[in-house]
Amino acid sequence: MPEEFHPVPDLWAYLPGTWRTGRTVRDLATGDEGRFRGTTVFEPSPGPEGGLVQREDGDFVWQGVSRPAGRTLRLLPGRLLPGSGAASADVRFADGREFHALDLSTGRFVAPHPCAADLYEGEFTVLDEDRWRTVWRVRGPAKDLVLTTEYAREAAGAPHTPETAERREGVAGQARTGGA
Repeated sequence: MPEEFHPVPDLWAYLPGTWRTGRTVRDLATGDEGRFRGTTVFEPSPGPEGGLVQREDGDFVWQGVSRPAGRTLRLLPGRLLPGSGAASADVRFADGREFHALDLSTGRFVAPHPCAADLYEGEFTVLDEDRWRTVWRVRGPAKDLVLTTEYAREAAGAPHTPETAERREGVAGQARTGGA
């Protein structure tokens, strides 16, 4: 049975809140596999451009070693896809560099992101009102990866532990994990 997509007419209403996040990172060249577990929070951006801030925090296990990991992205009203309206955004890295366009109006979107000698190709799939997925295929001279991330909405009012808040503050000034 083919997978059905859930159209999102208003990305700005769909994304805000806290999402449980699980990511598998597979290195196709070596067969190694890593796992990220954590949360992703979408909240209004304090900047004058508006939009949302996406903060991801958790733990990443690679080759048996666990370490804190996170990243921050900004979603701004879409300029990269003219005419796509409330279902689209421009996704940028925390430092303002362009990452990719995003349009969830059909429930599925494919976005390329050239990064030096590598090419990231992301597929975004909305499964229902509380679940979505990204699959990034990364190819380059030193990379042959598949990163699959599952997002599940946390219930409204779900408690956040002090450990999560402390980790978010502690990681905020550190280098974030790169790529997708």
